[in-house]
Amino acid sequence: MPSFYRQDGTGKWRQVSSEDPGYFPAVYADTALTTQVIDGMPTSSSSQPSLMFQMLDALDVQNGNRVLEIATGTGYNAALLSERLGSDQVYTVEVDRELVREARARLSSCGYEPVTATGDGRQGFTDGAPYDRLIATCGFASVPPAWIRQVRPGGIIVCPLGRGNARLVVGEDGRAEGRFLPGGSFFMGVRSEGSSGRIPYPGDPTEATTRETHINYLDIENDGMGFALSLVLPEIVWAHETSEEGVRTGCRLWACDGSWTRVQGRTVRQAGPRRLWDAVERAYDWWNGRGCPERERFGVTATESGTRWWLDSPGIPVPDMES
Repeated sequence: MPSFYRQDGTGKWRQVSSEDPGYFPAVYADTALTTQVIDGMPTSSSSQPSLMFQMLDALDVQNGNRVLEIATGTGYNAALLSERLGSDQVYTVEVDRELVREARARLSSCGYEPVTATGDGRQGFTDGAPYDRLIATCGFASVPPAWIRQVRPGGIIVCPLGRGNARLVVGEDGRAEGRFLPGGSFFMGVRSEGSSGRIPYPGDPTEATTRETHINYLDIENDGMGFALSLVLPEIVWAHETSEEGVRTGCRLWACDGSWTRVQGRTVRQAGPRRLWDAVERAYDWWNGRGCPERERFGVTATESGTRWWLDSPGIPVPDMES
């Protein structure tokens, strides 16, 4: 990582290189570092090392395994896999052509030559299929069907879903199933080439419905509830509102389809095709009514037709909060 980006006091992203103070302590710290910024938005990062080691441990690679990595980034994780398995057993895909060029050069300089390709990770990479293992290091709202087709039965998929990491085993019946790992997961979301992946704020609509909420918006900010919401309300942007004294006074939510919500105290204003806060309230009532379950109690079943969530066992599905 010859350089990374850090926000200054004004919120602007500044590049930090080895000549700058604090570079080496940051690079060797157990923290994530932003490595690419597009249109003022961070679009790629070097993941927190301890989180990557947890995911690699869950991946449980064995001698002779062929592995597909989704989201090459700096190339660090591909280097670890190449050291363990040999470069000829590692395939890594990245959507950004410039990141691919840089990662390939860095890997080669360290003596590693995995197949490093440009492509949409949601489509996997057919050239090396079938794979024994698949690991993704960017966030997804569901498991892409292409992955299930490209990982052999008995193979393992480790993937960030919402605010958690799931470990799935692919079955003979074309289904991938498993549970979430302990601890949070905050990867940048999957994106298309040339895109920052940003969901633009639609602005406050002039016409919106107004009502009172029966929950305190601060109650949904704990880790467990935040994780549950990331599953049932994926690809939603949250922003806090604060007073001049720095006290939180409310929040805003918005989505790609133009749905919009603003909460101030107990007052809720909503507009667009979906009522986002209605879904938040249903999710909170469901989660709270089941004893505030932690993420390890949740699981996922993925097939060609879609991804569904469950609590404790596949026979106890998480309900659709938007209906």
